[in-house]
Amino acid sequence: MIVKTPGMASTSGTLQAFTKSGGAWRPAFAAMPARIGSNGFSDSKREGDKTTPTGVYAIDGTMYGIAGNPGVRYAYHRLVPDDWWNENSDTSGYNTFSHGPNPGGPSEPLWQISPQYTHLAVIRYNMPATPGRGSGIFLHQSTGNATLGCVSLANEHLVAVLRWLDPAANPRIVMAPSDRLNRY
Repeated sequence: MIVKTPGMASTSGTLQAFTKSGGAWRPAFAAMPARIGSNGFSDSKREGDKTTPTGVYAIDGTMYGIAGNPGVRYAYHRLVPDDWWNENSDTSGYNTFSHGPNPGGPSEPLWQISPQYTHLAVIRYNMPATPGRGSGIFLHQSTGNATLGCVSLANEHLVAVLRWLDPAANPRIVMAPSDRLNRY
């Protein structure tokens, strides 16, 4: 998948998914409107800076959602009360899913963030985690606005992409402005 915008400060762009067939990359879907962080892309993301990190990242092995599994091929965890994304740089579980008491700091109560977390895939940015480099970078449902650093799509596009993703194919997501994609 490629997420691109017209420039580093842009918050709107596209996500396009590709499949390799016969040694060539072919579009799996038409380009879809996408939103990124309210401060655009960053080559040096920091916790709380509201940017989306540039680079190439894997998709984590478990997808999550407030709603039931929409038919994904990944492990799926339906969110329940006390499911958090630990965004507290001062803890050993920084930038991981946790169930239990609030890990503190800016940690996200995943089960309460609707409609964004109706379904989501974790983009493996900063894993294993370096404190302060940023956490909780997801591919999730759009509200029509820029995100806090995630990539968001309209619900129907998101569900189509999540169903299409196949862990056996070891998918990657490339995120950068159009003029910097050649770095990857």
